[in-house]
Amino acid sequence: MNKHKTIRFFTISIILLLQITLLMLMIRKHFAYDTFIALFSALFVTIAVLLGYKYLDLHHDAYGYEDFSVAIWVPIGAIICHLLYVSTDLGAVLSASLVGVLASFFPNLYKESAYLKKLPSPIYCGVFVGMSSVVIAPSIYFVMLAGMLSGLLFMLSKNIFLGIGGKLGTVAFGGVVITSLIYWLACML
Repeated sequence: MNKHKTIRFFTISIILLLQITLLMLMIRKHFAYDTFIALFSALFVTIAVLLGYKYLDLHHDAYGYEDFSVAIWVPIGAIICHLLYVSTDLGAVLSASLVGVLASFFPNLYKESAYLKKLPSPIYCGVFVGMSSVVIAPSIYFVMLAGMLSGLLFMLSKNIFLGIGGKLGTVAFGGVVITSLIYWLACML
């Protein structure tokens, strides 16, 4: 396997694992007292997700990665949103909305700039990280690490899941889950 195929396989595998894990946790919570329905639902969802990955055209054939100069805005959006969330009475949703709306105006600052046109998406991806509950994201360091990991996933997933809704949220969710796992492992040691 060449380098690009390995990176694409790794990125898709992480996102697939995260999606299946989230769906399993939802099914487990919803059907906590009926094990047969929970197992049947989990099996059905897993098969449906795997078939979707195999048969739907979710990716470009070309290998492309987002520029680092664009992906760096993911942790910046996360930090700004988190600071607004924890230091004001706006709450998570209004903080995320404010940062997202402000980011949407970046391309209007200089209409000929191709770079500014790319910024709203990574900033909004970071906003999803920054609006995490303080129970999940207890410190600014957690948000910074989760934002950086989400930025890495954002960079690697440029040509993956095109036209599929929820990509930015899934990427942000991935960064938060991986950071939570790192924190959990660090506490275990």
